[in-house]
Amino acid sequence: MTDSATSSNPTIVLAGATGDLGLRIARHLVQRGAAVRALVRPSNTSPAVASPRELGVEVVEVDFNSVAALQQACTGAACVVSALSGLREVIVDAQKRLLDAAVAAGVPRFIPSDYCIDYTKLPAGSNRNLDLRREFSQRLDQTPIQATSVLNGMFTDLLTGQAPVILFSPKRVVYWGSADQPLDFTTIENTAEFTAAAALDPTTPRYLRVAGEVATVRGLQAAASAATRQPFRLLWAGSVGVLGAMSKIAKALTPKNDDVFPPWQGMQYLHNMFTGKPKLAPLDNARYPEIRWTSVQEVLATRPAA
Repeated sequence: MTDSATSSNPTIVLAGATGDLGLRIARHLVQRGAAVRALVRPSNTSPAVASPRELGVEVVEVDFNSVAALQQACTGAACVVSALSGLREVIVDAQKRLLDAAVAAGVPRFIPSDYCIDYTKLPAGSNRNLDLRREFSQRLDQTPIQATSVLNGMFTDLLTGQAPVILFSPKRVVYWGSADQPLDFTTIENTAEFTAAAALDPTTPRYLRVAGEVATVRGLQAAASAATRQPFRLLWAGSVGVLGAMSKIAKALTPKNDDVFPPWQGMQYLHNMFTGKPKLAPLDNARYPEIRWTSVQEVLATRPAA
């Protein structure tokens, strides 16, 4: 490993490069001329480990439980980017060790694994996964490293089936509260491209907020109708309070497990969005003008016909 933090091809250390978002970040970093060093656990025998190597990424096996080992792996980097996914042992504990290692190695910048709605505007206890990100951000702000969080709303890709909002078979768009509440959506690809640009930009602020499209439920209805060339109708499922109560009941009835995204977590996320509290503003979409933002309609049009 060489010290290239000040060269024309800065080294970016990336944790989580074997995941969907992380691999896309790696690809965009390589396309932008960065030398990418992906950190993977020695026990990771997944075929996904081969994917970063195919991009020309340096893959380094490292013990994520050892700050000393992580410090060595971070040496010479211009920025550490985390795309890790998990619960407390990952988002808080593993990221803390990665952060401590970056600080000890003298890395100037750190991008945590946020990639979500604006949790800084939400009350504690309203969303388990975002509470963990808030907790880590408090630790991050106590260090001398320059931190930047990328906030992107909901991944637009989830609207093709995983998020129970656009129902393709009955041709309905389900919502709670107001059909005119603005909601933030950004594709995984756009989020990765923006994050790569931010990782190579030494002037980034503490938070960067982007939305590939800001759409109301009526906007989602229009996008679904245009993408499928079939009329979609709105289906009001109740007030925002009803959705909040439903998420609490679903959580109470769900056995304890290690799922990162159980159904009730998705309900919490939708509840947060429909309250309007975590709406992203101001948006930083124009910061890197070369990025072309993908619309909701474009994403829905790629969904295979039923």
